[in-house]
Amino acid sequence: MNIIISKILSKLIKRSSIGSILLLIALLVCNRSYSQNHNYNIKTIVIDAGHGGKDPGAMGKKVKEKDIVLNIALKLGSYIKQAYPNIHLIYTRKTDVFIPLNERSNIANHSKADLFISIHANANTNPKIRGTETYTLGLHKTKENLKVAMKENSVMLYEEDYSTKYEGFDPNNPASYIIFNLMQGVNRDKSIDLAELTEGQFKNRAGRHSRGVREAGFWVLKQVSSPSILVEVGFVSNPTEEKYLNTKKGQDYLASAIFRAFRQYKNKIENSSVVLIRSKLAEKDSSLIAAQKKANSKKTNTELIYCVQIKSSSKKIPLNSKEFKNLTNIDERITSGIYKYSIGSSNNYSEIVLLQNEIREKIKDCFVVAYYKGKRISLSKAKKLKKS
Repeated sequence: MNIIISKILSKLIKRSSIGSILLLIALLVCNRSYSQNHNYNIKTIVIDAGHGGKDPGAMGKKVKEKDIVLNIALKLGSYIKQAYPNIHLIYTRKTDVFIPLNERSNIANHSKADLFISIHANANTNPKIRGTETYTLGLHKTKENLKVAMKENSVMLYEEDYSTKYEGFDPNNPASYIIFNLMQGVNRDKSIDLAELTEGQFKNRAGRHSRGVREAGFWVLKQVSSPSILVEVGFVSNPTEEKYLNTKKGQDYLASAIFRAFRQYKNKIENSSVVLIRSKLAEKDSSLIAAQKKANSKKTNTELIYCVQIKSSSKKIPLNSKEFKNLTNIDERITSGIYKYSIGSSNNYSEIVLLQNEIREKIKDCFVVAYYKGKRISLSKAKKLKKS
């Protein structure tokens, strides 16, 4: 289905603004029809070490991204195999070779992977910038996210006739990235969950500075038909972080952090439990409160509810925190040690979307989530339950 949308893009992206509107309509239609029946028992994992061969990736003063991420990928695979010998483990590369972007995703799709983890290292012109980031597929919300996606997608420039192979996609043209809007499909929720767990492990167990979970348009994630994340383990452009990334201890810590996040994720989706805590804050913002009241107006004993997630954290956030300024009726859910904060509770999807639009004026990264019998489910599954 992603390939079909890509072909639509190649024809419409060069046209006027009307073409963009038509593209968005096509994306909506295709996204709504896209479905996948995933087994909740993880059987196959693909670990992708970014770059390789003629593509060195980000360059530090002493290290190359391709070498650092390969070591971490192999260590991660070793930890998974030791703990779960029955899981089928596949690497996109185990040596210093160049693998095209589309081949990486093909490996995952052909093996019917239940999970795809792509490992990278970052760089910035500012040597003071440091920290880990974990990305899921989405439309970039900041110029910084777009730059990271452009850097990683530029790998395709090493390939002959890349324009034809990637349906006219230009990794250096911001206009091309409209294709990534609404492409997450049924795997979005699972990908975000794993990303949140990964950043939590980096911060709390590995002692790294976490720059958080982000969304951006990575081609390698777009093509993969399973839950997937792209992990940036640090900045080789930062001297202190480059030194850490080039040590056995540093690579061990980062690989084990990703492993622990995977273990949490595996336990969660195979045997999920959610604790719901209710709390109310003072009402201040009248327009937002009106939308919240409308979204909450149909609170019943229904088993299926929609809400707007506004924040997630590995640590508890006081509900009177400045981060929740002018927001009321906040729900705090604790899932696998991760605190998730949301607003609204309705079995009417349209009402929750309206609430989301209101909240986005204050919190740009908020998104709609669904719960069934207290457990998080994908939006596509929620829509199917609604119809049944």
